[in-house]
Amino acid sequence: MTTFQDIIHLLTGTPLFFVAIGGLTWGILGGALPGISASITMALVLPFTYTMDPAQAIALLACVYIGAEYGGSIPAILIRTPGTNSSAATVIDGYEMNRQGRAGEALGISLMSGVVGSLFGLAMLILLTEPLSWLALAFTPPSYFGLGILGLSVIASMSGGSLIKGLASATIGLMIATVGTDPISGVTRFTFDIPDLLGGIEPVLVMVGLFALTELMSQSGSTTVLQLNETIRIKLPSWSMMKRLKRSQTIGCILGLFEGLTPGGGGSIAAFMSYNEAKRWSKTPETFGKGSEEGVAAPEAANNTVASTALIPLLSFGIPSSNSTAVLLGGLLMHGLIPGPRLFEQSAQVIDSIYVGSFIAIVAQIGVGMIILPACIWLVNRPRAYRAGFIFALILSGIFTLNNSLFDLGIALALGLVGYLMRIAGFPVLPMILGVVLGHMVESSYRRSLVLSGGDHIIFLQDPIAVFLLSIALIFVVFSLTREFRDARKTKIEEAHS
Repeated sequence: MTTFQDIIHLLTGTPLFFVAIGGLTWGILGGALPGISASITMALVLPFTYTMDPAQAIALLACVYIGAEYGGSIPAILIRTPGTNSSAATVIDGYEMNRQGRAGEALGISLMSGVVGSLFGLAMLILLTEPLSWLALAFTPPSYFGLGILGLSVIASMSGGSLIKGLASATIGLMIATVGTDPISGVTRFTFDIPDLLGGIEPVLVMVGLFALTELMSQSGSTTVLQLNETIRIKLPSWSMMKRLKRSQTIGCILGLFEGLTPGGGGSIAAFMSYNEAKRWSKTPETFGKGSEEGVAAPEAANNTVASTALIPLLSFGIPSSNSTAVLLGGLLMHGLIPGPRLFEQSAQVIDSIYVGSFIAIVAQIGVGMIILPACIWLVNRPRAYRAGFIFALILSGIFTLNNSLFDLGIALALGLVGYLMRIAGFPVLPMILGVVLGHMVESSYRRSLVLSGGDHIIFLQDPIAVFLLSIALIFVVFSLTREFRDARKTKIEEAHS
């Protein structure tokens, strides 16, 4: 049980303070670089957390997530290029305010709305996570199998594009997860007599390869030149302005909470939904798209809320709802931490560090955001080749520090190439990553269930929770297939009339 003295000790602890500030700063810098999303920013620092204290390592990743969500709004406002996917909605009115000579004001509204959303999200994280985690005590091996299948099916069906491609990607991830030692019998599988594969392929290599290296390969052929105005400075909104933005920020917080709890939701959906609803409920909807302050406040409050509320299903049930939470789950597993009630009982300091570190990062976000803006502008204005070279060196050095293994470098580079080919072919990479991350849980739960039932699959229909979760997974798959067939038929009809 965490005491008030424990919280005060963490809050005043020098290591956690610097971890929070460092994670926030790195997150803002990574989020400000177009194409380097929150998940990639987290994946870049993930290998360096391998030797850290688990509590500080997970707090660092959570603070990077918070910083990246704000950092993405900087290029969105200044050059109409969102730094992260979730800041795409901010472009609409943020860039228009910039064109009107109000860039500093737009950056200030984005910053303060992000702080409001982050504080609300953190409060919901603290209030909801532990109570929900106790539901996991009712879970049996069939229930955990159903939970894993639900997570994979939801992400596969909501990743965009073809459901078949999403499921195929998830299947490849599950296949990669089977490399190594059998969790039940201990027999080695698919190792090809290579000693480095006896322990399997670590999820961190998959994440870094598919997120960071794939993105570098994709950007290598781009000739786009980005230039930010180096004279821009943040102008924080007045109290009267904050009162005017109260309605739109509230809408962003509520929708951010809902989307954060929804697998496959994420900051992008929350941002666009809150933008539309803020326009619907605004007293001046005609100003949206023409430099509306509310049009910046709503999506920024939403995506920053998601940065905290997305951790609720992750910490409670071990189900990541986005790329970024998948990286955070990889960090937990890398340090031997299993999400759920046992995490709250056996590793309470990790949870407390997430809460306290996030609070430090959110409060410090105002000062750090104002101070670091010139550095973000300088970094974005560097030649692309220099930035890519620095990031590539950072990736390779981080991977090598895991096990001092050149074999790990080869695995990550190969997966980066696989991710690049998947992107060209239109296959989403998130289902594959979740297949790797959730593969052990799905397989071990499935095998344990059959051991309990003597090989009879009826056990999955005798567990009410498993039946419920598998039914929801089936509904998602059927809904996605129906939508694809409807869209395909609509396209054929339009082509026939054209």
